[in-house]
Amino acid sequence: MTAPNILQVESVAYDEAAGELILLDQTLLPNETRLLRLNSVEPIWEAIYALRVRGAPAIGIAAAYGLCAVLHAHSDQDVAGFRAAFGAVKERLASSRPTAVNLFWALDRMQGRLDGLVEAPVPALKRALLAEAHAIKAADMRMNRAIGEHALALLKPGDGLLTHCNAGQLATSKYGTATAPMYLGQERGYNFKVFADETRPLLQGARLTVFELSQAGIDVTLICDNMASMVMKNGWVQAVLVGCDRVAANGDAANKIGTSGVAILAKHYGIPFYVCAPTSTIDLACPDGAAIPIELRQPEEIRSMWYARPMAPEGVAAYNPAFDVTDHALITAIVTENGVARAPYTESLPPLVQP
Repeated sequence: MTAPNILQVESVAYDEAAGELILLDQTLLPNETRLLRLNSVEPIWEAIYALRVRGAPAIGIAAAYGLCAVLHAHSDQDVAGFRAAFGAVKERLASSRPTAVNLFWALDRMQGRLDGLVEAPVPALKRALLAEAHAIKAADMRMNRAIGEHALALLKPGDGLLTHCNAGQLATSKYGTATAPMYLGQERGYNFKVFADETRPLLQGARLTVFELSQAGIDVTLICDNMASMVMKNGWVQAVLVGCDRVAANGDAANKIGTSGVAILAKHYGIPFYVCAPTSTIDLACPDGAAIPIELRQPEEIRSMWYARPMAPEGVAAYNPAFDVTDHALITAIVTENGVARAPYTESLPPLVQP
C-alpha cells in the first residue's frame, strides 16, 4: 500500500459526528503516518506538550478543537456546569506550552465567543464554539496564503533560501508561514533552492520540513545546524525565512532554538533575514524579548533521544531551552498577512495588527 502524500493529510481536524479532535502524530514522521483521535483533556494536553501537534498556528487550532471535543458529551441541560467545565479545560490546555502566543490567542477567542452568548442553552453554545474553531482554522489558511504572497514579493526566481525548524504546512492549516512563499514559488516556476537546517535536538527540519518540501517537489537540501555558515559563505543563500512563536512589540521574535544564531550569521554575510508570522503571533502587550517566557524541556531530548544508546554520560547536567529570541536589530522584516513590517517595529507592527 502506498503511503499517503503528507501534504494531503490535515495536521489538525475535527470529527463533528464523533466529537473528536484528529491530530497527525508528528513525533512519528517521516517513518509513520498515524492519526490520533482524542476527546478528553489529558490526552489533548499531552499531545500538545509532547509535540504530537506543534507549530504555533496548529497548536492554537488544536486547542480550539480540543475544547469542542472535551465538551462534546457534556449534558445539554447543565449550562452552569458547561461553562465551568469550559473554564477548567481552557486553563489546563493553556498550561501545555508557554511560549507560543497562538495557543492563548485561540483559547481567548473561544472564551470571547462563549461570553458573548449569555442566555444561550448548551446545544447553542456547542454549535457556537465549534463554529469559532472552524473560523480560526479557516482564518489561518487565509493568513498563510497572504503571508506567502507578501514574502514572495521579496524574493527572486532562482534564489537560494535557508529555513530553520518547521514553519510549514505541518505546523499550520495549509501552506505554512516561512514555507508559504516556497510553495507559491513552486507553483509559479521560481525554482527556489531550499536549505533546511536539521534543527537540533528534535530534528523538526530533518523529519518534517525536508519531508513536506520534498513531497511537494521542491528542491531541498538537508544540512546540519552548524553547516549554515558554510552554505552562506559559499553564496548559496540569498534569503533566510523562518517562522515564529511570538513577536514582541519591539520586533524581538521567539522561534525554535538556534534561530538567533542563524540570524547572526545572516547579518554577518549580508543576507536578509525574514520572520514570517501571522498577526495572531504578534503580542503587542509584550514589550520585548526579555518578557517572552522560554519553555525548558526534558534533558533526555539532548542526552538520549534519537539514539540507540545514550550519547552523553549518565546524569550529566543538560540545558534544553525550546526557543531563543532573535533581537529585532537582526531582523530585516517581519512578514504578516497584512503586509511587511520593517524597523522601527514599535511603529510598523501596530497598524498591521490592528488595520
